[in-house]
Amino acid sequence: MTEKEERLARDRAEIEARVACFRETQQKFEREREEYYEATLANALNGTSRPSFWR
Repeated sequence: MTEKEERLARDRAEIEARVACFRETQQKFEREREEYYEATLANALNGTSRPSFWR
């Protein structure tokens, strides 16, 4: 490979690694949003998040 091809290959590998990291972060955020939604919905349905003076 020429020097230019090697540089392009390194750049491509770096971009692929960054994209993979970004994708993992987005999946983590999605999981956290789903967990938060489920917990909030469960609290709303069970009434556990009502202020104490309503009880």
